[in-house]
Amino acid sequence: MASLIDIKRRHALGADQARTVIGHIAESLEEKFGVTPTWKGDTLHFARSGVDGFIAVSGDEVHVSARLGLLLTPLKPTVEAEIQRKLDKYFPSTP
Repeated sequence: MASLIDIKRRHALGADQARTVIGHIAESLEEKFGVTPTWKGDTLHFARSGVDGFIAVSGDEVHVSARLGLLLTPLKPTVEAEIQRKLDKYFPSTP
């Protein structure tokens, strides 16, 4: 059974800057994990064996959604914590 990660974070970067940051994150994902990122409008879709999802960007919010396959499901807390850490670093919460 697949496991879903779904995180939304408000930000104050604006759409263009947020999209640039997500672009850098996409390069890192491709390099480190071999995912295949593709942009469709303001949404970055990614996939590789065992995981697929998207990162949607707007002027004031980032939405990360990932579906982990059976083998990665036990790692959900670790993956979720890493996503939160990256969001904390690149998209500080707005008051």
